[in-house]
Amino acid sequence: MKLTIREIAKMAGVSPGTVSKVINQTGSISPNTIKKVKRIIEETGYQPSFSAKALATKKSNMIGLIYAGEVNVEFNHPFFNQVINSFKNAVGQLGYDILIFSNQSFNIGKEDYVARAKHYQLDGCLVIAGEHIEEAVYRLDQSDIPTVAVDLKLTGEKSSFIMTDNEKISRQVVEYFYLNGLRQLAYIGGPVDSVISNIRKDAFIQGIKDYGMHYEEEWIKHGNYFEESGYLKMKEILQYDRLPDGVFAASDMMALGVVRAIKEAGKSVPHDFKVIGCDDIEACRYSSPSLATVKQDQVKIGKLAANILHDLINNRKVQQSVLVDPELIIRESGEII
Repeated sequence: MKLTIREIAKMAGVSPGTVSKVINQTGSISPNTIKKVKRIIEETGYQPSFSAKALATKKSNMIGLIYAGEVNVEFNHPFFNQVINSFKNAVGQLGYDILIFSNQSFNIGKEDYVARAKHYQLDGCLVIAGEHIEEAVYRLDQSDIPTVAVDLKLTGEKSSFIMTDNEKISRQVVEYFYLNGLRQLAYIGGPVDSVISNIRKDAFIQGIKDYGMHYEEEWIKHGNYFEESGYLKMKEILQYDRLPDGVFAASDMMALGVVRAIKEAGKSVPHDFKVIGCDDIEACRYSSPSLATVKQDQVKIGKLAANILHDLINNRKVQQSVLVDPELIIRESGEII
């Protein structure tokens, strides 16, 4: 039968808290007590449970991973997969395990990430943000639980957030088109109410105005970040009498759909249209033509999230927000012929 920490404490004639302190090597305990407790642990072959290890240190070395908002649209997107893999590797090296939360109701009451984090004795939480974020996320942000978000602004005293500089993403694309003689530009973004997509769209339109370039209202389209929507929205654009010479899609997957629609129409990329995507997913390198894109540094975002959360957990001062610089990568679909 598996022994409990209370049974070990009874056998040693000490409190469960003292046993926990011996296990975790914390607190002020006499050498004789330490020796006695360790001897009983060795003789019984006792293996401390998760809660016993956490009892004295008040830390579980567990991080809650929260997929917040509507997860059906974006979280199987390669961008998020790469961020999570980078975060997972970095927090693993820092000594943490991950517990994944869904945004479904929790059996101890109303949906509440604060209650769930405390129930599992989590040291902190990482929030990966989609669209239409639930109120429970903002309650977590304002709590005393260390929290870091990707692509969601947080304001709590124990919170920080990280995102790519989305305005700079669009400015880099517009500037590249401008410097290479393109003046008629189209934009295919995410859902009409997507915060990130609209930041990119607004910066794209402002850049066009700043450089004296041109766009038509019907050239501004909204997809869902996936290939089929890029394909369908580009087919709509191709029906107009007046056409752009450059297209910026707010995700690489939509950009791949844009290229497919152009090819089906009997036109060429990059001869008839220059196309640039966003994210730099692996498929960009192997598409035909290879896809020009704005790289978001998923590995850096994941590592930053891990290290900032670790610092928050250990009461170190961190930046409230971190904007990661994007990098324009020109491949065949954006080349000037």
